[in-house]
Amino acid sequence: MKAIAYKKFGNTEVLQTIEQPMPTIRPDQVLVKVKAFSVNPMDWKIRNGAMKLMSGSKFPKHTGVDFSGIVSDAGSAVSGFKIGDEVFGVVNNMMKEGASAEYVAVPAALVWKKPDNISYAQAAAIPVVGTAAVTAIGKMGKINSKTRILVNGATGGFGMVLLQLLKQHGAHITAVTSSKGVAYAKKWGADTVIDYTSQNVLSQKAMCDVVIDLSGKMGYKNARAIMLPKSIFLNVTPQPIEILFSMVNNLFTAKKHVVVLSNPGIKYTNILLGALMNGLEIEINKTFPFEQTKEAYQYAEKGGFTGKVVVEVN
Repeated sequence: MKAIAYKKFGNTEVLQTIEQPMPTIRPDQVLVKVKAFSVNPMDWKIRNGAMKLMSGSKFPKHTGVDFSGIVSDAGSAVSGFKIGDEVFGVVNNMMKEGASAEYVAVPAALVWKKPDNISYAQAAAIPVVGTAAVTAIGKMGKINSKTRILVNGATGGFGMVLLQLLKQHGAHITAVTSSKGVAYAKKWGADTVIDYTSQNVLSQKAMCDVVIDLSGKMGYKNARAIMLPKSIFLNVTPQPIEILFSMVNNLFTAKKHVVVLSNPGIKYTNILLGALMNGLEIEINKTFPFEQTKEAYQYAEKGGFTGKVVVEVN
C-alpha cells in the first residue's frame, strides 16, 4: 500500500510517497481503509524537528493524526464495529505513527462511527481540533455571560470549533482574524471581531479573563498587556520549555500561563458528536488528492485560510 513518510526532519520537501506492507491488526484493533486525513499544525512541528524531544529521531516517520474511512477488518476482541462501517478516529501515537496511508491499524477505542450528516472530509477534520477545543474550554474554569474571552487566530480549524462551543456557554467572545475570516468569526459566534490586518489587538486596554492564542504568534509575554489582573493565557502550541516555564510562572503571578495538551478519547468525542447533532459546522477550506499531500502541507503551512485542510484518499 502507499503511505506518506519522511526519513529526516525538514520542510515539506522531505515528504515522500512510499510503498509499505499492509498493516496487520492486533485483537483490539480495526483495519480502516482511509478515505481522508486532516492536516494539523502538530504534523509539521513534529516533521521539522521542533518536537524531537518527544517524538525521538528514529526514521522513517509518518504524518497525519486524524482520519476517516471504512472498516476493512476487526480484531477478535473488537465489539461494536463490523466490516463496512463508516468511521473516523485518530492514530494511537501522533509522535510515532501517521494517518497518511491507504490503510491504518488502530485500537478500536480510538475509532467512532461517522455521523451520516457529515462527509468523510468533515469527519477527518474533527478529532484533533475538536478535542483541543473541548479541552481548552475545560481549562477556562466557570464560563458565563460576564466571561470575556479573546481568541487569537480564530478562524482556523481549532477556532472554528472553539467559537461555536464557547457560544453555547454564553461567553463574550472577541475573535482576532484576518479580513477574510471576519464573516466566519461572526457566523461562528464572536461578539466582537478584530481584523489584525488593520488593527493591533495588543493596543487594546486590559480586558480579558481568558486569552487563547491559536496562531502561536502572540505569546504569553505579549498577551499580558490585555489580560486582567486575575486571568489565564491558554497556550495550545507549547514548546517543551514553555511547559516548564508555565509551572514556575504560575507560582508568582495571578496572570496564569496554562498549557493545553489534548488527547482524543470517547469523553471528548461524545461531546463533539452531540454538538454535531445540534448544528456544529465543519468548514473544509480545501481538499487535496493523496498524490498532492506535499502540496496540501505547503498550502496549510502558509496559513491565512478559514476552516480545515484535508487530504482525500481514493
